[in-house]
Amino acid sequence: MSLKDSFTPEEWFKVMTGPGRAGAAIIAASPSGITGVVAEARAIGDAIREQVSGAGRTPLLEAMAADLMGTPPDPKTLPQQDRARNMDEARQQALEAVRQAAWLVSAKASPEDSAAYRTLLMTVAQRTAEAAKEGGFLGIGGEQVNDKERAVLAELRELLRLDEVAPPAAPPVDLGQ
Repeated sequence: MSLKDSFTPEEWFKVMTGPGRAGAAIIAASPSGITGVVAEARAIGDAIREQVSGAGRTPLLEAMAADLMGTPPDPKTLPQQDRARNMDEARQQALEAVRQAAWLVSAKASPEDSAAYRTLLMTVAQRTAEAAKEGGFLGIGGEQVNDKERAVLAELRELLRLDEVAPPAAPPVDLGQ
């Protein structure tokens, strides 16, 4: 039985979409125009790929990587989601989806998987926030991460209780002894 089998299809969908929803919370907090949204969307994809394919990944991240490499699901089989009426509602829905995904992983996977997943979620959010400057004019001025994005990052840090979660164990170092 694989780790993925511990989750129902609906739960696994929440786990798989959690990182994207972490990035979406940042985008919804401070939309940054079409070029900014493109850069932020690229940052989400890049951060997810790097995290699930990096060295020392956990069984959960390996299962996620395998799913990302497989055939995409048929959109008709995906759970229906409520559409947000405004950006604040979109941010709240994204944060709730992240909370549910993190809870599922902590309930059904190892502590190491849970810590790695929470780190994945936060890394995606941070990289999304840093992907495009906010404010300014024609790329001049502005700031890399604005107050609204910092507020969502702080909310995610609290939601994920990152201060309470031990980092994933590092692989043993061979000292040639």
